[in-house]
Amino acid sequence: MLKQKTLKDSFSLSGKGLHTGLDLTVTFNPAPDNHGYKIQRIDLEGQPLIDAVADNVAETTRGTVISKNGVKVSTIEHGMAALYALGIDNCLIQVNGPEFPILDGSAQYYVNEIERVGTVEQNAVKDFYIIKSKIEFRDETTGSSIIVLPDENFSLNVLVSYDSSIIPNQFATLEDMKKFKDEIAASRTFVFVREIEPLLQAGLIKGGDLDNAIVIYEREMSQENYDKLADVMGVPHMDAKQLGYINHKPLVWPNECARHKLLDVIGDLALIGKPIKGRIIATRPGHTINNKFARQMRKEIRLHEIQAPTYDCNREPIMDVNRIRELLPHRYPFQLVDKVIEIGANYIVGVKNVTGNEPFFQGHFPQEPVMPGVLQVEAMAQTGGLLVLNSVDEPERYSTYFMKIDGVKFRQKVVPGDTLIFRVELMAPIRRGISTMKGYVFVGEKVVCEAEFMAQIVKNK
Repeated sequence: MLKQKTLKDSFSLSGKGLHTGLDLTVTFNPAPDNHGYKIQRIDLEGQPLIDAVADNVAETTRGTVISKNGVKVSTIEHGMAALYALGIDNCLIQVNGPEFPILDGSAQYYVNEIERVGTVEQNAVKDFYIIKSKIEFRDETTGSSIIVLPDENFSLNVLVSYDSSIIPNQFATLEDMKKFKDEIAASRTFVFVREIEPLLQAGLIKGGDLDNAIVIYEREMSQENYDKLADVMGVPHMDAKQLGYINHKPLVWPNECARHKLLDVIGDLALIGKPIKGRIIATRPGHTINNKFARQMRKEIRLHEIQAPTYDCNREPIMDVNRIRELLPHRYPFQLVDKVIEIGANYIVGVKNVTGNEPFFQGHFPQEPVMPGVLQVEAMAQTGGLLVLNSVDEPERYSTYFMKIDGVKFRQKVVPGDTLIFRVELMAPIRRGISTMKGYVFVGEKVVCEAEFMAQIVKNK
């Protein structure tokens, strides 16, 4: 099971802000387990902290701006993309102004520094949100959409389309986050010449230049107006009839613009708050729809705060009913776990198929058969017993006795035909033969029962 990661050491990057033009320094620091991403304005009184989550995004015009109690930090997406793509779960980011420095307009500097200082594995388990069915967000006005489909890993397909002869249509794909450094990180932000004047009038891109952005000239304008914009950009006057890219350095890839849009999607989806396993298909994405989708995903995660384990009935079980009988003293009709399908250092997943032939249905509401809640708890306890026994040598010589059960909740009735999935995990390491566990029972994606257990393991055979 993958563990959370943080930085091994701190690093700082300095440069001017894209929108403010200010000289800025941002510092990325290690952070403890389950800290997530937090951004701190160290230039303000009290050094306020902002959780870097989609719910705190306040603006999405030419960049992602997070805000809390009137404190803002903008242009965070490139740094967030680097953290997320390199698998870092916990980081405290300190900045001495209202935005991150734009650097060269890509995520390359962040990636280089993360690799230089290194990462460290933490104790907490990496908590993925697994996409199990299609989730979609569409903006009918712009024609933009983001779809996420089930996938074993996190991967992206991004398609961009502009009313432009220079980049009418482009696409970019990233199948493996390990390739982010080589295939995506160096892609730079871009802007159309026709957008520069309105952005300046809006008080933005005061720090923009050809060192930190690709400028695209794709609609011919008068030589006079073109000269004025050249003066604003600080570049020599050029022929207004010559369309194309205005760059100090050539494109890294022919589809660099699409790759940068993919980078932005990663940076904005990093604000979901959990790494996800799924395939993103983004059509004409931008910071606005990225954020709306990230907010929708956060709502989805809250609705399924505890995710049901994935159950593939075609896979061979880790423990079948015969192996379970060797470890547990229970026999018919009280052996309530049919098989174990997954087991880790601190958790176990078991299965029980509930049939109409169960002996308890003869007396427990025979006209409306319902599995007794105490038997659901017993089945969870047996699954937990198998987890504890799996931690010792010669498990056949031990017995597990439950000492306490707390926090029991029944959320939905269990009836014949249901397949129960049990997920039980240790809440703390086993000490002196005493273990504490938390268990859930699922039918499909729904939690039907949950409880906490304390058990003692005794060598008595």
